[in-house]
Amino acid sequence: MQDPFVGTWKLNVEKSEFDANYSATAGTMMFELDAQGHYLLKVEGRNAKGEKVAERPARFIPDGKEHPVPDLAGLKAVATQPDPKTIQNEVRRQDGSVIGGATYVVSADGKLLTATNSGRDSQLRQFRQRTVWDRQ
Repeated sequence: MQDPFVGTWKLNVEKSEFDANYSATAGTMMFELDAQGHYLLKVEGRNAKGEKVAERPARFIPDGKEHPVPDLAGLKAVATQPDPKTIQNEVRRQDGSVIGGATYVVSADGKLLTATNSGRDSQLRQFRQRTVWDRQ
């Protein structure tokens, strides 16, 4: 059975609910599995100004343990997979406080992925958004 996350997903702008500071006009998300079976996530797209943007690639190791976040000293990521179609991820400071998180859920038919993200950005603004992605 193929992993329900693996593949390419296209942002469905009409079905998504964006934070005021983070609206998008287009996007592509790619989930892959590395040799160890860990998820690699790459996201790119266009912001409301039409500028090309790309998020920092992310790695999810859904074992419930803390793993260092590359290039962000002092931050740890904790991912879990409560069921085959859900991945939850939190980013924590060394003191254990949560600074952000995301939940990714693939629909029962495998055609949609819903991502709910929240936290604080680099300018310490709080954000929350729900994006919907169509399988390509």
